[in-house]
Amino acid sequence: MRLGYHSITWGGVVGEAAGVTSAKDLHYRANGSMAEAIRDIGAAGYEGVEMFEGNVADYADEPEVLRGMLATSGLELVSVYTGANFIYADALPDEMSKVTRTADLAAEFGARHLVVGGGARRAAGTARSDYDRLGDALDQVVEIAEARGLTASYHPHLGTIVENPDEIEEVMSRSRIGFCPDTAHLAAGGGNPGDLVRSYPDRVRFVHLKDFRPDPVTFLPLGHGDLDLADVVSAVREAGYDDWLMVELDSYDGDPRIAAEISKAYLDKLLG
Repeated sequence: MRLGYHSITWGGVVGEAAGVTSAKDLHYRANGSMAEAIRDIGAAGYEGVEMFEGNVADYADEPEVLRGMLATSGLELVSVYTGANFIYADALPDEMSKVTRTADLAAEFGARHLVVGGGARRAAGTARSDYDRLGDALDQVVEIAEARGLTASYHPHLGTIVENPDEIEEVMSRSRIGFCPDTAHLAAGGGNPGDLVRSYPDRVRFVHLKDFRPDPVTFLPLGHGDLDLADVVSAVREAGYDDWLMVELDSYDGDPRIAAEISKAYLDKLLG
């Protein structure tokens, strides 16, 4: 398995104000320098990087700039992360337009994975029919991805309608999309990450690793929290997964390069 790192730690995740009124223009992005992130991730010894859709879109008109930064740092763009509300019928065409553009850009820059999160919680509460809508929409995402040579995976996430194990089963039973376990989000949602990987061994298509402490909820570099990451890696291996392990850390109270180095040293020791 090869090791990559997400650029989110450089500045943390933000969204774009235009998305308040126009779903097609709402993109995730890291609020820091991608040139710095790519340089630091390569220097820490990783081979790949994941970026948010908004950051990749910044290079749509000058693709040679991003390709040059990746080549200089010895990295490949492995995956692009996007998301959508998915459950609102009127907004779905615009949401899918955004996903399609993201998939086009991911393929253009040589990525192999499209990682997707989302599914809103309604103010009035989540209805079971929302999971039907989510499942149908995610199958559309799979078709968009496959048409461009990408593998699509769903990433359960706090703040969406897929947080806990029961909700994960709701979407896994309704869609053929792959499963991207995020160790910390699964734990924060009340699940055991290793057990959840073992529950869906044939669906694991991508893996996000981050450590976690529950009280208060804190995401941490690998080895600095309470998760049994050795068990997660064992579960991933049992599933026959032999692809990228993508380290992700939403924020860090210090130099993000140091956080990347901490997690790389932990994984080097864990993986032998």
